[in-house]
Amino acid sequence: MDFMCLGIPGQIVEWVDRDTSIAKADVSGVVRAVNLGLLDGAEVGDWVLIHVGFAMSLIDAEEAASTLEFLRLLGDPFEEELSELKGSRIE
Repeated sequence: MDFMCLGIPGQIVEWVDRDTSIAKADVSGVVRAVNLGLLDGAEVGDWVLIHVGFAMSLIDAEEAASTLEFLRLLGDPFEEELSELKGSRIE
């Protein structure tokens, strides 16, 4: 079965370059660069919904937790998605 996640919650952990809107986000233990250019006012500590390297929206911690819980219940498809995310890490 092919699985494509429409968005995975990640927490912004640091800014890389504010001029280009690049920050690092922790996505279930995988830290990778994401583009925050589509959002206004995102800061370190905020939760965002990430799709193909772009933060699409700000979400609150409760929504992030419930979404991650649902994704973990999917089992292998979510683990495969995380594995691909690790492999595409941009530093």
